[in-house]
Amino acid sequence: MYTYLNCRLLYIAVFLVVFLGSCTHDPVITIAPLDEVLRTELEQVSPTGSIEYYILPMSSNLSQIPQDPKNPLTPEKVALGKFLFFETGLAIEPKYPSGLGTYSCATCHTPEAGFRIGRVQGIADGGMGFGFHGDQRLMHDDYQVSELDVQGIRPLSVLNVCMVTNTMWAGPFGSEGSNVGTEDRWTGDFASNFTGYKALEAQNIVGMKTHRLNITPEMADAFGYTDLFHKAFSEFPENERITQLTASLAISAYLRTLTTTQAPFQRWVRGFMDEMTDAQKRGAILFFDKANCARCHFEPNLGSNTFHALGVSDLYECVEAVGTGPQEARNMGRSLFTGKDSDQFRFRVPQLYNLKNAPVYFHGSSKTSLEEVIAYKCAAKSENPNVPDEKLSTFFQPLNLTEDERKDLLEFIRDGLYDSQISRFVPTSVGSGNCFPNNDPISRAELGCE
Repeated sequence: MYTYLNCRLLYIAVFLVVFLGSCTHDPVITIAPLDEVLRTELEQVSPTGSIEYYILPMSSNLSQIPQDPKNPLTPEKVALGKFLFFETGLAIEPKYPSGLGTYSCATCHTPEAGFRIGRVQGIADGGMGFGFHGDQRLMHDDYQVSELDVQGIRPLSVLNVCMVTNTMWAGPFGSEGSNVGTEDRWTGDFASNFTGYKALEAQNIVGMKTHRLNITPEMADAFGYTDLFHKAFSEFPENERITQLTASLAISAYLRTLTTTQAPFQRWVRGFMDEMTDAQKRGAILFFDKANCARCHFEPNLGSNTFHALGVSDLYECVEAVGTGPQEARNMGRSLFTGKDSDQFRFRVPQLYNLKNAPVYFHGSSKTSLEEVIAYKCAAKSENPNVPDEKLSTFFQPLNLTEDERKDLLEFIRDGLYDSQISRFVPTSVGSGNCFPNNDPISRAELGCE
């Protein structure tokens, strides 16, 4: 029995037989290579009609990276942000002394886990331990659950975040994109949308405070960051160059450079077509056509600024999760921000690069393998009793994929979209000399910093 791709290739072959037969007495059957089929598919679905649409900007080419005009990218700012993202020395506002200097942004965005958490839920202040890629981060005995800096929903990866218009699962940050006309909802933390900064910067301004991180001029001097701050923010008054705000802007600048340009698919769209295996190419063809993945994952980072309800379980269903429950507001998805019934249970479509080492998937960490994710998408049946069928996305429809097709799709998503050189984004040390991404006693031992 022919698979979908076999049929596509056979169709092209028959076309070529007829075409060549009209030009010569001895037609030759030629099957178009997978590269040509994939190229044609991408050109058909690309908003620009070109496969170049899917090329992500190189991390070193700052002028080509989407950025905030109020926070322009410079080498000094990116270098500073690279240090600060991993700097456990910024943890100076913990709930208890035992949390002092023990966590960083990277605690919940671990590079080895695809810049995601290494377990079902991230714990910054109030956590201890690291394990393998962050899978053993547990609650410190000094803290009550209500005192933890812990997420009620799985944090998104920060890879390719330069392409994101409205950040977080509900998309509340950013004055552009889906948030045009929602000014009445810009209250509390979301009032940072009025600052004029784009989504990533607006979120991180709030994030530094939420995650109990800060810096002082004295710290910057002790850690050796003073010169970088002055160079990165020379347009600021001198006495305003080393603050919680500028630290957040430097981190945002660094995050904008985290592009997965060494993934095989990225190499392929740049013309290095031997970078993908035949299985990955077949999977890519399925992704952009029969499997309909690109209906939602259609932007260059293979995510999108759209919101859909898939009926997956929420984080509180995981036995390991703490500090969340059935009444968690973030379980409501986009409607948490907009207040609209029509937005209930709808979550932003995440980017798909470097899922290979992700320990969990979906907003509620309800799946632990990509095979499970693909099976769930193929079945297209809600598993969350709180999400009625009428709320499910109209794009959430069963997929008739054969076992071989599922394997090919897995090969593309798992390996074709995997940038194995992610360590280039990680510093060899931080200015404080602390262990990172965590610096509590257990983490130091597990990370080999002792």
